[in-house]
Amino acid sequence: MMFRPATREDISSIDKIYLKIHNKEQNNELKVGWIKGVYPVRKTAVDALERNDLFVYEKNGEILASAIINQIQVDVYQNGKWIYDGNDSEVMVLHTLVVDPDKGGCGIGTKFVDFYENYALESGCHILRMDTNEKNTAARNLYKKLGYREADIVPCEFNGIPDVNLVLLEKKI
Repeated sequence: MMFRPATREDISSIDKIYLKIHNKEQNNELKVGWIKGVYPVRKTAVDALERNDLFVYEKNGEILASAIINQIQVDVYQNGKWIYDGNDSEVMVLHTLVVDPDKGGCGIGTKFVDFYENYALESGCHILRMDTNEKNTAARNLYKKLGYREADIVPCEFNGIPDVNLVLLEKKI
């Protein structure tokens, strides 16, 4: 098992994870707050790959999770009630963390956040930020357990999804 930068060959696997999550959301098996065909979509992964900020978790040749890790802060972050402040070069952001829902409950999300934190430290960033939809209680509970503070909840349109209450989270390491 390993974390690594994604390759073009990983895009189909990542897209399948997105689709599994969307299907489970439509069947009321998950509550993430995403919309199939709107966000995330294959282009979400392709754009991140082209920016070189898409990462995957692979085990036995199978992609089980992916996330986007970079220093791009979503525009609504500007008005967030952050405690930890720093210039952009000190902030690392985790976006679109997805775990194959058929493999959930095995600690993969926790391992990915640990990878993110180590990656941030190696990059000289001590301020960590991320966001999630207010509806995504599973993610909110995980991030709280991992020491992230809910800094604010901001109403917005998020990646084409209307009427989102975006939970802004932070941690200093």
